[in-house]
Amino acid sequence: MMPLLAGDDELRVVALAAHPDDVEIACGGTLLALDARGGAKVSFLTLTGDDEREAEAVRSAEAFVPGVSSDFARLPDGRLPEHWGAVKRALHEHAERLPDPHVVMAPRPDDAHQDHRLVGELAPTVWRDALVLHYEIPKWDGDMGRPTTYVPVPEADARRKVELLHRHYASQRGHDWWDDEVFLGLMRLRGMECRERYAEAFVVRKAVVRW
Repeated sequence: MMPLLAGDDELRVVALAAHPDDVEIACGGTLLALDARGGAKVSFLTLTGDDEREAEAVRSAEAFVPGVSSDFARLPDGRLPEHWGAVKRALHEHAERLPDPHVVMAPRPDDAHQDHRLVGELAPTVWRDALVLHYEIPKWDGDMGRPTTYVPVPEADARRKVELLHRHYASQRGHDWWDDEVFLGLMRLRGMECRERYAEAFVVRKAVVRW
């Protein structure tokens, strides 16, 4: 395995979410690793959300990656395909604020949820020169796919991720899928697939290797 950048280089990361909590559910362990690495500049863009959900998202993002910047497009939850132009515009405007990121985290373009799917489809059209890591989100639809790329997550970070999710997203605790077993179980399964205890998994549809 080879690190993306040398230890002293600043890693620029954009994290895209259709909804508040998407990124932390899918990539919380990876975010904690980025924070531990140091030298990473991270920005979040969340396409939907009201005042309560935005406040949760801001606190959560800061807890996962202190110093992160958070932007919100305030588009209607569950209706992003109807607002295709506004979504595309929000992505481009965010790209102008943090130019030339090395990594973009986005939903899978084949995600069963229409909001996730649109963001995942558009991300590579906006950030053409970045490594796009398409993340997975467990849900009722049962759309878990076959990942291509894994980020090992130390056990302490896996449990910290779950703790922070519970702490900062009180509005979501009533969902029947919102529990430790779902979050830790998925990370344990992905860890088994890459010979680690815990991991988060992504799909990389296109990568450029320079020797």
